[in-house]
Amino acid sequence: MHATRWVILSAGFIALATASCTDLYPDADVMPTRADGAAFFSENCTSCHGVDGRGGGPASSGLSVAPTDLTTLSAKNGGTFPQARALSYIYGDPGNSHLARVMPEFGGEMAEDLVPVEIEGVLTPTPRELAGLLFFLEGIQQ
Repeated sequence: MHATRWVILSAGFIALATASCTDLYPDADVMPTRADGAAFFSENCTSCHGVDGRGGGPASSGLSVAPTDLTTLSAKNGGTFPQARALSYIYGDPGNSHLARVMPEFGGEMAEDLVPVEIEGVLTPTPRELAGLLFFLEGIQQ
């Protein structure tokens, strides 16, 4: 009888601990969507890349390098969306700071909230916000 009570109490504590952890990270099991990426794009990218992603945002005229037309990434890559290259450029690579770069790096604290994204056949830990952005960018290809 004593062992049964101990098992029941242990199971209850485990369930309570699991429930409290999932409350801390309510979206931990939810993958970002194209809509999440569109929201991120709207908040962070439209000033340079424009609402349509073609590079004609209001701040683009003042830049020394014209923003990339994000709707042609696949076309410039043989018809395949270049996930790894797009992700590494957006995330930023401080180790290659010698590259002339106008676009801000979006890495840093984003690295604390990762989701698995299949990139070129490999499940890759990817910042949640950038995973959504990749889904959005892939969806606007011409």
